[in-house]
Amino acid sequence: MEKEIKLMKGNEALAEAAIREGVDGYFGYPITPQSEVLEYLAAERPWLRTGMVVLQAESEVAAINMVYGGAGTGKKVMTSSSSPGVSLKQEGISYIAGAELPALIVNVMRAGPGLGAIQPAQADYFQATKGGGHGDYRLITLAPSSVQEMYDFVHTAFELAFKYRTPAMILADGAIGQMMEKVTLKPQKERLADDKIKELYPWATTGRKKDAERTFITSLDLDPERFERHNHALQAKYKKIEENEVIVEMLNVEDAEYIIVAFGTSARVSFKAMDLLREEGYKVGLVRPITLWPFPKKEISQLAEKVKGILTVEMNAGQMVEDVRLAVNGRIPVEFYGRMGGMIPSPEEVVDAMKQKLIGG
Repeated sequence: MEKEIKLMKGNEALAEAAIREGVDGYFGYPITPQSEVLEYLAAERPWLRTGMVVLQAESEVAAINMVYGGAGTGKKVMTSSSSPGVSLKQEGISYIAGAELPALIVNVMRAGPGLGAIQPAQADYFQATKGGGHGDYRLITLAPSSVQEMYDFVHTAFELAFKYRTPAMILADGAIGQMMEKVTLKPQKERLADDKIKELYPWATTGRKKDAERTFITSLDLDPERFERHNHALQAKYKKIEENEVIVEMLNVEDAEYIIVAFGTSARVSFKAMDLLREEGYKVGLVRPITLWPFPKKEISQLAEKVKGILTVEMNAGQMVEDVRLAVNGRIPVEFYGRMGGMIPSPEEVVDAMKQKLIGG
């Protein structure tokens, strides 16, 4: 069977992946630079292809609460937005995490703070990885650096979300959402039938069976002792995710004396910078965290035993660098180089930053 390959924009690839993944419902609201997700779904009319529901809600708050409701029935549901829109969804995301429901939230980041600019940025790292809403919770966070990964990570995110009964996020900067590359598409999956959902997910509110225990989903518990036990159970689950689900790409680290750590578009830029530095004789490697949470702290900690320094490259004021410094724990220098406001660093800028901040010269 021949591979199906298309030239697609990142946002469009993600939307097509949702259809082919057998997603039951998408609830969203337009905001640049992710509006093509909703536009593509509306144009493709997947309700005719698979029965998938596509709904533009009246607001971001409405959209995330529709996701909450759909997730509670065991359906495969998702939403997408961009930075300030995701901020509006934070209360609902916390509810979904507290209720232990699987769902996918996509953030195609733009520059902030405030309404900011519609150009790409990576300033929502803290929001995504530290629990942007209230309470002690975590989001599995995947950071694509290509259009193919925008497509592939829809499957990965749902797989992890259902495995652990927790919301997952695809955190892409606006450049990844807007760029066009060729994408290898996968065959169409069937949506799960209601009977199959009942069989696979006994926690789901799929209708009460005769003489069966009532299915009850909530993120509210007014008994503090019982709710503390629930919080401990959540933390145990998060620890298990940290132990088992780290995804990281490491390039040229075997002989490296210096390391660049970057994700998304910054990683693409840093890949070229690494090549330029190696051409000049500097042994530089690249670590690309694919899961921003769980963060590859163990892998970075091990590298800190053998390299002379680490440079993080981000499109923000310095956010992921804090997790790198925690992993290194003061053993070697960790420096930061970033651009803000929608500016993308160039490979030459990264080369200069590595020389000035760590290598010298």
